[in-house]
Amino acid sequence: MTHAELARRVAERALLHGDFILRSGRRSSVYLDKYRFETDPALLGPIGAALAELATASDPRPHRLAGPELGAVPLAAAAALASGIPFLIVRKAAKDYATEGLIEGVFEQGERVLVIEDVVTTGGALIAAIEALRAAGLSVERALCVLDREEGGEEGLAELGVRLEPLFRRADLGMPVA
Repeated sequence: MTHAELARRVAERALLHGDFILRSGRRSSVYLDKYRFETDPALLGPIGAALAELATASDPRPHRLAGPELGAVPLAAAAALASGIPFLIVRKAAKDYATEGLIEGVFEQGERVLVIEDVVTTGGALIAAIEALRAAGLSVERALCVLDREEGGEEGLAELGVRLEPLFRRADLGMPVA
């Protein structure tokens, strides 16, 4: 499947028009419902393969991928299956039982981690995940996302020294300018 065909299929399946309040608190007339493509194997597989291709395109390769819960976990799993790179799950809050972990999975301090996110608007959730990974002693310099809404997330991540690499930008999915 070509990049343009994948963009078209994602937009057909998941791009909604209406009046939406985003996680950032901003209003939008368009919303990309990530669960509409993440729960469809016919889309999740190709998206995972495309993310895996991006993940392995740089040298040095990351030791781990990471997906913030909940939306990015299927993406990180699909990319891990396609690339062979193990992944971590970053919780929104540490669990209050058993290991009380914020980061789930096996890792060693100092490893390079590539964070995968679904949709980035201002980057708030992604920044929180990066901060948690760094607090655990991991190195994060790159992040991937399925869609960059181009509303400040890339710039916010750059301030942390993290380069954002989206599979798609707004125009790729036929979204109007913010």
